[in-house]
Amino acid sequence: MAQQAMPVRTPRLGRAIGPEPSTVSGVVLLLPAGDEASTRRPSPMMATASVRALGRRLVRAGRTEGLAAHVVHYRYRGWGTEARLARDAEWAADEVVRRYGDVPVCLAGLHMGARAALHAGGHEAVNSVLAVAPWLPEEDVAAPPEPVKQLAGRRVLIVHGTNDERVDPELSFRFAARAKKTNPDICRFEVHADRHGLTQYRDEVHALASDFVMGALFGRAFSRPVEDALAAPPPLGLRMPLASGFGVARPQRGV
Repeated sequence: MAQQAMPVRTPRLGRAIGPEPSTVSGVVLLLPAGDEASTRRPSPMMATASVRALGRRLVRAGRTEGLAAHVVHYRYRGWGTEARLARDAEWAADEVVRRYGDVPVCLAGLHMGARAALHAGGHEAVNSVLAVAPWLPEEDVAAPPEPVKQLAGRRVLIVHGTNDERVDPELSFRFAARAKKTNPDICRFEVHADRHGLTQYRDEVHALASDFVMGALFGRAFSRPVEDALAAPPPLGLRMPLASGFGVARPQRGV
């Protein structure tokens, strides 16, 4: 009996988060976390929960500008030896061009998805990259370092908790320092005492992400901390502390 061929897996874009604008002027591609080597299919709900929460915040902030946000559904859960997640991110950027035409794209990734966003940042449609708690490999003299030249001409924001128990935050600092040599438009914020999931200061992280994405995609003025971080020479602009309460609305007294 002839063996049945395994079906070819393809990446796909999830439905637009929230109401899709009648005219799309910018797109955020949300890249979920993944694993190093797994060939299993990602679990749709578990894998996308964190990026969907971020996407909802971004869509609310960019509704008047015509922002669309889509989750990228990978072919496989693992990065593997072929950088599968980065290839899927590149496919997704091509799909945005096919659907929406010449609009700016921000790649926004978490953990292994952040690594994919950084790798795929050189796509011609991408003008910005948001990397939250990026998974980056340990430095090895026998292996080539993570590429950075593809990020030239893109605005890049990296956010990392100083108590990340799964990925050494110093790896993202060293990556940012190398990237800063060829791309001045990169900054990095440290979330002091927060861990890998950045749950303790999630509101502040989402506010920072919104500030950056609205500025990068639509030309809104950056907040003073982001502006200062982009302008500051290393290491200052790469170890910018994220202030508690950043961008979080506080109830007025007597209201």
